[in-house]
Amino acid sequence: MNEPSDELLHERIGRVAWLTFNRPRVRNAMTWAMYDALERHCRELNDDPDVDVVVLRGAGGEAFVAGTDIKQFANFTEAQDALDYERRIDSVIGGLHALNKPTIALIEGYCVGGGAAIAMACDFRYCTPDLKFGIPIARTLGNCVSMTNVSRLVDLVGPARAKEVLMLARMIGADEAKLAGLVTDSFAADSIEAEVGRVIERLQGFAPLTLGACKEAIHRVQVARQPAEGSDIDLISRCYTSQDFRGAVASFINKTPHSWSGR
Repeated sequence: MNEPSDELLHERIGRVAWLTFNRPRVRNAMTWAMYDALERHCRELNDDPDVDVVVLRGAGGEAFVAGTDIKQFANFTEAQDALDYERRIDSVIGGLHALNKPTIALIEGYCVGGGAAIAMACDFRYCTPDLKFGIPIARTLGNCVSMTNVSRLVDLVGPARAKEVLMLARMIGADEAKLAGLVTDSFAADSIEAEVGRVIERLQGFAPLTLGACKEAIHRVQVARQPAEGSDIDLISRCYTSQDFRGAVASFINKTPHSWSGR
């Protein structure tokens, strides 16, 4: 699928690549084409010796990414649709997670659902004080996320807080996120870009091979602890094929209330 030229921007400033999710009117919600473009950019940047650091951010100042565009779920009718989607997302975000150079998520405002998964795959996360981090699927869609993404969340915040994020649909603010280790630091909106610039300069002053080895070593530890591939097939199939999921998607599109039935 081809990338619309204005939905995921790629800018090179010196030896730093900036990827900007650019759908601010819908809080940068991800389209299939944007996921394709993100995967392609990660693959190209992985092989680019002229890039030291990759920074991801959202356009508009209101959101990093507010999840996958829900309208795209309207055509999901079978379990395989959901399984293909979750495996596709695992592949895209896995490519970002494994990128062989430092990655930074510059987060302003909402970082939700698929956006949270993208941010968690980055090495460093810096946010503004208005951060709203969450995966509120128990309240919004009634679907579920892959075991790989659950594993990343548990690695960052621990099982107890992961249950709050997923089961209580809690949105985490900047102060709590910093204390929990979910974000590296929080900066005012008018200074976050400059502060991230200082982090970039620091990384560029260190030994590239050592940075790469440290990142890969940590990545291997995380991968070794992840659940076996396919261990979530029953969970994904059950949720995505439910009446609740289909009803919640329709309610979102039609902007009407949805009542959960457990079916």
